[in-house]
Amino acid sequence: MMKLKITTNVSVDGVMQGLGGHDEDRRGGFERGGWVTPLVDTEAGDHINKVYEGAAAFLFGRQTYEIFARSWGKIAEMRTHPIGVALNSKPKYVVSNTLTDPQWEGTTVLTGEIAASVRDLKARQDGELLVPGSGVLVQSLLAENLIDELDLITYPIIIGQGTRLFPDSGPDTALELVTSRSTSGGINIQTYRLAGRPAYATSTARPNTRRR
Repeated sequence: MMKLKITTNVSVDGVMQGLGGHDEDRRGGFERGGWVTPLVDTEAGDHINKVYEGAAAFLFGRQTYEIFARSWGKIAEMRTHPIGVALNSKPKYVVSNTLTDPQWEGTTVLTGEIAASVRDLKARQDGELLVPGSGVLVQSLLAENLIDELDLITYPIIIGQGTRLFPDSGPDTALELVTSRSTSGGINIQTYRLAGRPAYATSTARPNTRRR
């Protein structure tokens, strides 16, 4: 059984859009792309490399897949980077009902109902199935309780616009902290294990009115 792990770069306000370049993802009129590059430090870079190198396979939503295919899949300098080596040497899966002829070698298209396709994929293999970015897909996987771990890399910046990792309204999930550290550049790296529904207070706490 594969462990499904999400790895995502986010700002303090939860934005995950257009992190790699100004014109990487302009959906919704997003104008603040390329915000990760000036902030990423050696420690965060080493962590990200290890996460990709540790994956047995990769799973993408359509939008993120296309961004990765035209960068990590085609640009020579990026293909020889540790992330590029991992992506180009291991199986890739993309969830899409419209993509019929993926150009990135080693890609399999998963069609039909997302949850069923991903459950079948997890059951057929071992190792770690890594989902880079892919916000829409992540939200679907979270709603179907298919995520095992969340690798969250939070950068010291507020973007103020753009697509956020978690929707304003969605499933509630308890998180169990696995590892946590901060880099010298102020980047927080947390790995969480998803732990079912959260616990909520069953009564309203009363203020302490005792006189001193």
